[in-house]
Amino acid sequence: MRALVIARPGGPEVLEAREVEDPPAPGEGEVLLEVAAAGVNRVDTIQRMGLYPSPAGESPYPGVECSGTILALGPNVPSRWAVGDKVKRIDRLRAAWCGGYAEKVVVPAGQLLPIPEGVSLTDAAGLPEVACTVWSTMFMISHLSPGESFLVRTIFYTAASKGAQ
Repeated sequence: MRALVIARPGGPEVLEAREVEDPPAPGEGEVLLEVAAAGVNRVDTIQRMGLYPSPAGESPYPGVECSGTILALGPNVPSRWAVGDKVKRIDRLRAAWCGGYAEKVVVPAGQLLPIPEGVSLTDAAGLPEVACTVWSTMFMISHLSPGESFLVRTIFYTAASKGAQ
């Protein structure tokens, strides 16, 4: 399989496509995804710069956000998931780490979201992380109610532009 590997700390130019070993078979509660697209998350950028290394035992490849097709199921994966399902992985840091910049990645089934009809795998790769950040900030933390306003301090931050939408 191929993966984008961080050759050395730096900018995007340090990412190199290399042949790497396939991931292991999915374990308890895990699925194997064939990655179709990956988002570029701030965590990936900081990891690429050498400031946020992957935890021991986790994928060495960047790619917190990705979408793809389920290739295999490990034992005790919830019945709502099946081989061939199109899904989006929404990472919960420290539950599993990155790997979306590889052609295949094993992830916990609890990190999967179904992709709604009409949403492409490419669009799905980066959407939920931003949308969930905005939703949790506006409604779960700030308890924004219908008719209330909120201030967007910068439109250049991905979550701020999504919130303005």
